[in-house]
Amino acid sequence: MGTRNHYEAGTFSWTDLTTSDVGGAKAFYAKVFGWDYDDLPAGENHTYSMANVDGATVAAIQSMDGPPRWNAYITVESADDAAEKAKEAGAEIHAGPFDVMEAGRMLVIQEPSGSVVSAWEPKENPGAGLVNVHGAMTWNDLQTHDVDKAVQFYTEMFGWEVAPLTEDDESGRMVIRNGDRLNGGMAKMPEELGTEVPPHWLTYFAVDDIDAATAAIVEGGGEVVAGPLDIPAGKLAVAADPQGAVFGVFAGELDD
Repeated sequence: MGTRNHYEAGTFSWTDLTTSDVGGAKAFYAKVFGWDYDDLPAGENHTYSMANVDGATVAAIQSMDGPPRWNAYITVESADDAAEKAKEAGAEIHAGPFDVMEAGRMLVIQEPSGSVVSAWEPKENPGAGLVNVHGAMTWNDLQTHDVDKAVQFYTEMFGWEVAPLTEDDESGRMVIRNGDRLNGGMAKMPEELGTEVPPHWLTYFAVDDIDAATAAIVEGGGEVVAGPLDIPAGKLAVAADPQGAVFGVFAGELDD
């Protein structure tokens, strides 16, 4: 837990928000998580705002066209090799591979079950410098209409082990392991959502107090979409920020 300066290939290592209102988003997440920011130039008329907790970078916010959303990044040894492997496994390449200045090289894909995810080949920037503490990324959950198709792709692409939550679990929830470490989960989207909500990766941030976090979300102009819910590991809630980007908050401890 805590400080990170390296991520094994196949591990979720970074998250950033693309939004229609960078200023509004920065104010909202500062209220909810206590973030402060370093604004970095990232091309002509573009800024990449790095969010910090206790001096360590935990996420970023940038302006981009399209629906506001949190993006998940998975470390790979080579973005170029990952692109070829993704295509062989049935994914569509949305962008890249391309260099992000000296920070790393990345690739954006849409996998066969429909979710969009990024692969990150680190150079100067390995990813989040802090995880699993208040305001930092702690979990990533795939919401999809076709869990079987997703399992086939991600096991082939990243070598993950994906298994039911427990041996007798009938909920359809799956747990991801990358080597011997927990690395996220998968779940089938409720049928009542239909196709209005596309498959997506949901990023969870750790919080010290779930009730305080959800109160701050509402006070900041966001919406609590679900929860707080009790789970064996603690409590969680799903929320949307004022611009509509969906994220999760989690208070508790994971097994490993």
